[in-house]
Amino acid sequence: MDPHVSLFVGMFTTLLAIINPLEAIPVFLGLMKGRDAAEQRRTAIKACTYAVLLMFFFLFFGNLLLRLFEVPMSMIRVVGGVILMRIGFELFAPSDSGGMIPKSNKPGEDVSFIPMAMPIMFGPGAIATVMGLTSTIKDSDRIVLSFLAVALAIIGAMFVTCLSLIYSKAILQKIGPQGIDAATRIVGFFVASMGVGMICHGIVEFLQSYGLLHGGIGAH
Repeated sequence: MDPHVSLFVGMFTTLLAIINPLEAIPVFLGLMKGRDAAEQRRTAIKACTYAVLLMFFFLFFGNLLLRLFEVPMSMIRVVGGVILMRIGFELFAPSDSGGMIPKSNKPGEDVSFIPMAMPIMFGPGAIATVMGLTSTIKDSDRIVLSFLAVALAIIGAMFVTCLSLIYSKAILQKIGPQGIDAATRIVGFFVASMGVGMICHGIVEFLQSYGLLHGGIGAH
């Protein structure tokens, strides 16, 4: 498979798994309780637009932020992996306190940016994923096509998420709370697995950067 196609597919599926539109549906409906369909549609579109803008900001300026704070990419991968693991465990076995995902807001408050865009759609896991890809894009011999593949993946993932929120009532009626719960737990398992993979890759990259490991897993 073409590396840019693989990059697109990997980014698209990872973002969808982290955002998990099915898990966001009951949260969105709870926040939108008592509001008409037109306002729900506007809020969904605004929230997804904000999330796309945030992702593009970290995509284009991620390396600058890393250099500014002198944080190596290997550490970003490790911390991002830990965050993904925590989110995955939360999705697989949600706690009554709600954990990292807020469940309520003040009546009548605009929830398009907080909490819908951030942190529900663009939270720590998405930040780690986007910034983790900056090194892959920077090292690519065709950087423009790599950026284009990631940009299209971001737009595609958020488009699917936006449609899920717009038709959230119909989806909830069709799948049911138990179906959404089952899908959320399955997604949580794979998100946690991706977190473990990021941690392992970050550790290997860190050891290689200090000359403590030559070749082996993760060598390029």
